[in-house]
Amino acid sequence: MAGGVDYVANWVFAEDFIPESEALTHARSRAHELGIAVPSPGAGALLGVIAAALKAAAAVEIGTSAGVGIIYLLNAMPPGGIVTSIDVEAEHQHAAREALREAGIPLSQIRPINSRPAEVLPRLADEAYDLVLLGGNKLDYADQLVDAIRLLRYGGVLAIDGALADGRVPDPARRDPVTVTVREVGRELRDREDLTVALNAAGDGLLLAVKRPRKR
Repeated sequence: MAGGVDYVANWVFAEDFIPESEALTHARSRAHELGIAVPSPGAGALLGVIAAALKAAAAVEIGTSAGVGIIYLLNAMPPGGIVTSIDVEAEHQHAAREALREAGIPLSQIRPINSRPAEVLPRLADEAYDLVLLGGNKLDYADQLVDAIRLLRYGGVLAIDGALADGRVPDPARRDPVTVTVREVGRELRDREDLTVALNAAGDGLLLAVKRPRKR
């Protein structure tokens, strides 16, 4: 507690503020069984608000979150919105399809690509997506940044889940590879002039960056 504010209580209250559906609860359970990191309820709700505000018609999810991230996005996107979800593990995408069936979301709204993101991202079109959600293997975040930003239209949003790396990023003494990678990705985005950036404490940290138009 600092300055009379109980930040932990605030965080817990915010995480539980939007109740999750039964389909999301089941999707989280499958993710846990598979060892998949997924957006927390607070981070998922925030992603939904962003997708709704953008009127996002097309999004990319790097690292299929067993359907958790996809459900939050598609529930907020306009009718006919499509999420391209990239994951090397076919089992993760199978879990996502099952989650969408339970949520009553047409499978036609997900474009699953079972391959390594490093092989797929360079083939996706420039400035064709409203939102890119970066999850999966945190050690790959730095290598995926250039393509993730390239895919976004101007005004689009890059969202990086797990941006606090289990709370280790704020501790300068933590120098393990994952923490260093996530910390450096945050610094790189923060220092770019073509992005407007904020770090939100939802879940394990949601780093948000809006792609700004080129200066004339």
